Amino acid sequence: MIDERLKANFYIAFEAILGNKMRSLLTALGIIFGVAAVIAMLAIGNGAQQEILEQIRLVGVNNIVIAPIVEQVDEQVDENSDLEKERGRFSPGMSLMDVEAIQNTIPGIKKISPEVVFDTHIVKGGIRRSAKLVGVTPQYFDVLDFKLNEGKMFTENNLIKGDPVCIIGRSIQTRFFSKENPIGKKIKSGNQWLEIIGIMEDRKVSEQSISKLGIRDFNMDVYIPIQSMLVRYKNRNLVTTADLRDSENGNESRGNYHQIDKLVVQVEESGLLNPTAEVIAKLLERKHYGVVDFEITIPEMLLKQQQKTQNIFNIVLGAIAGISLLVGGIGIMNIMLASVMERIKEIGLRLSLGAKKSDIVNQFLFEAIMISVSGGLIGVILGIVLANVVSSLGDFPTIITFSSIFVSFGVAAAVGLVFGIAPARRAANQDPIDSLRYE
Repeated sequence: MIDERLKANFYIAFEAILGNKMRSLLTALGIIFGVAAVIAMLAIGNGAQQEILEQIRLVGVNNIVIAPIVEQVDEQVDENSDLEKERGRFSPGMSLMDVEAIQNTIPGIKKISPEVVFDTHIVKGGIRRSAKLVGVTPQYFDVLDFKLNEGKMFTENNLIKGDPVCIIGRSIQTRFFSKENPIGKKIKSGNQWLEIIGIMEDRKVSEQSISKLGIRDFNMDVYIPIQSMLVRYKNRNLVTTADLRDSENGNESRGNYHQIDKLVVQVEESGLLNPTAEVIAKLLERKHYGVVDFEITIPEMLLKQQQKTQNIFNIVLGAIAGISLLVGGIGIMNIMLASVMERIKEIGLRLSLGAKKSDIVNQFLFEAIMISVSGGLIGVILGIVLANVVSSLGDFPTIITFSSIFVSFGVAAAVGLVFGIAPARRAANQDPIDSLRYE
């Protein structure tokens, strides 16, 4: 019996909504845009979070990055000043000797990876393409979590001998070896022929990561043993005839005198990042005779701070979108209260024919819930569309999760229930006789 009464009340509520389609749609607009805003905002926030996590993965975990300072800015200073005295000092620059000193002196270091980078051209089969030639050790791939898709890693023998072998990025394979397996083949880099022994896995790097973190497109890199780079290409630690000629001519400009272009130190624990960086700075300053021609950064710390800021931003976005749902609920309550005043005679007639107060309450509650649920469904679809539009037009990653859809839709349904109670009770408390006399 109860089920039949509920079905009848539901059917009456459904007919009332169909009889006022435009009003029902306008009532649901607040819920529609509120749900769409929640889903779209959370998708943008999740995309930003994923971007930050990807950046952390690209720079590695618990890493300290040391980069040489190449260009020195000339300033007019007093000859007796400390700055002028510092300029008179000579620094050997960052070198493999620094790598050895850090590794043997400072505790708590897990891995250390020096890197030498040269601009080069790759030539094969009449095709010429600019690329980066990167001299590294096998630890480089562990520190940055790089994986081989095919082939093998450098061996100790390759490092000691400076063998002409290389590991190529995925884009190099695509451009030069689209129809053949490159393993065992040779490719010309600069004036050297290199044997390919491995192929890197594809590394997807967004434009944001490239601009914010200075990360290059790893897929266009050619990796060789660092000793091969120093022996077969250029070792900036060696004094050349040109350097001697410049010295004789009184030209004191040394250009880039650093043997290595980057040094990544991975520590065992996150808590050791700051103290280890401070010790490294003091050690390098001492080895460089007091000349600070290097800079130390901790990318993970910067990115974690950025992630914290993003979390606060996501909460603010969610709160703003949640306010839209609240406004939508208030709109439902206002329209339902107006609907009660319009249908006083209908309510009186139903009560006089034997309908209970619970039937009237259910009828108006069903109306409010159906409006909010239907608005929630439309809002979910609109939110997914908006998130995809933002992703395609703004070249920005958006991630739509089931939890965001579930929460926004659940809140929309709850809003209809909560804000529909007051109008439903007001309708049920109408006096049947007064309602039938109402004009």
